[in-house]
Amino acid sequence: DYITKKVADKLTGMYKTEKESYEKYWDDINPFIKYGCLKDDKFYDKMKDYILFKNLDGKYLTLPECLEENKEKHENTVFYVKNETEQGQYIKMFKEAGLDAVILTHNIDSAFINHIEQKNEGVKFLSIDSDLTETFKEEQTEDEAKALKDREDKLSEVFKKALGNDKLAVKLEKLKNESIASMITVSEDSKRMQDMMKMYAMNGMGGMDMNMFAADQTLTLNANNELVKYIF
Repeated sequence: DYITKKVADKLTGMYKTEKESYEKYWDDINPFIKYGCLKDDKFYDKMKDYILFKNLDGKYLTLPECLEENKEKHENTVFYVKNETEQGQYIKMFKEAGLDAVILTHNIDSAFINHIEQKNEGVKFLSIDSDLTETFKEEQTEDEAKALKDREDKLSEVFKKALGNDKLAVKLEKLKNESIASMITVSEDSKRMQDMMKMYAMNGMGGMDMNMFAADQTLTLNANNELVKYIF
């Protein structure tokens, strides 16, 4: 308890008086701070207002600051990036739409955001590629939506057969960015389950069939894209 208090006091003091240095070291020390928060509620209580999240512009924000900056566009929700290369298209879309996300690339981050959600009722973390929000879609009339749905049903069978994946969900949407032909999204619950299974495997607690937890994927085709228009 004494060591925990001294470490927390040192870190919080540094944040208050040497914030620039604190931010400079954050990328290196944050896995240890997060581990401490997971293992010790007293440590978490002392550190919760001094845990930083780096956003897409490289700016460091506390959780309250993240929520405040984004409340008008996605209230009580923090979008996050796990792989800046693989999720580059989603990052580009977010920036174009004026949306923000935080970078969470360490193995401990999956467990840590679960912990934060438990401690902060109503707060939700979502992967940047877990869904395509209405922000990226064009508004449609009822007739347009019905016509799109009819085409979606036909295309769904075509793509499932071509990809050999009967479980794949296929959607046809009119996205604002015409240059995007298609996007793959994976549900947040599915991502968390897979991350948990990977952690078990890394800790030598394998033995389960990973296929039991196959990713819940959705293929979204952009009806405004010329290539997609050619197909249907």
